Amino acid sequence: MKDTYRAVLIGCSRMGAFIDHEVVEMKHIVHPYSHAAVYTACDRTELVACSDLRPEVMAETGRQYGIPPDKQYLDYREMIDVERPDIVSIATQPEGRAEIAVHAAEHGARAIYAEKAMAASMAEADAIVQACERRGVVFNLGTQRRWHPGFHAMKGVIDDGRLGALRSVIIQATNLFNGASHYFDNVLFLNGDHRASWVQMQLLDGDWTLQGDRLTEDPVAHGAIGFENGVLAYAIPPAHEVEFEARCTDGTLRATRRQEYSMRRRENPGNARSRFVEAPFPDWQPISANLRLVQDLVRSLDTGEPPIGGSRAARAGTELIFAAIESHVRGGARVDLPLTGSTVRLERDRAPRQPRFQG
Repeated sequence: MKDTYRAVLIGCSRMGAFIDHEVVEMKHIVHPYSHAAVYTACDRTELVACSDLRPEVMAETGRQYGIPPDKQYLDYREMIDVERPDIVSIATQPEGRAEIAVHAAEHGARAIYAEKAMAASMAEADAIVQACERRGVVFNLGTQRRWHPGFHAMKGVIDDGRLGALRSVIIQATNLFNGASHYFDNVLFLNGDHRASWVQMQLLDGDWTLQGDRLTEDPVAHGAIGFENGVLAYAIPPAHEVEFEARCTDGTLRATRRQEYSMRRRENPGNARSRFVEAPFPDWQPISANLRLVQDLVRSLDTGEPPIGGSRAARAGTELIFAAIESHVRGGARVDLPLTGSTVRLERDRAPRQPRFQG
């Protein structure tokens, strides 16, 4: 156990260092938000170095977060070798994420905080899991609601059974890697991380193409997921503000994109014909979910206990992404899990977005 854990950042763009400036007007988002901001705010971590292929972006990261020029690296491997960090943050795009995570795990990192999606292919997700488990590295994926206090309150209602057993979860269909990486993990979390048994989905028409095994853009998927405990999840095209709806035998829970929560319960539990009435949602206190994610890593480093997330949970959400693609390739057929033989890889040809340096 250390008083302070040394962290380094790989990928100094939006989520890496500057997303706080873009969401400053969004009152439902509690700061700190970016990786760099979270390490700076956490009293148990120190951001000691950063790496990016763009010197001008690194220089601004250094200016805003107190990282001197000699701690700014074009080569992340050199940074890890020289700095010997406890925690490695990976805020790159998914195409390069697995190579970095595996290298970090095999070269001394004790914990990894990686942005979502976990990886660009199932083989790469498996490589991350194997490297982390082989080296005993704690891993958390940036699926923020897993650490959000409002979502924890929602899960608490499900777990204590006050609305009966969970039966289904409805989420909005969205881009698989950028959005559904969040939402699939949210379903897994609310359902106690039970394993999924099957996936049946189709990809909406858009500007993506599948060229052999190469997926050129991030598609939107809609359809259903079945879990081993009988719970069903449905991804439907977004048509209103409700982002999540968890349906139990005797009530429902809702969460909006703006982190507004509500609950309805059956007036006479056990009577299938009784009406549903509004009920008070449990109180919860706003706090940065990303700060809680890093604090969760610190707790695991302190105690040796597993994190709330973990590489296996991250892989389970990734498997749903690639099972959705596989189901579409098979004409919308049901795909049984565990998924085997997936060779699809996300490979986009795009320049990195310029971060917003000021709020």
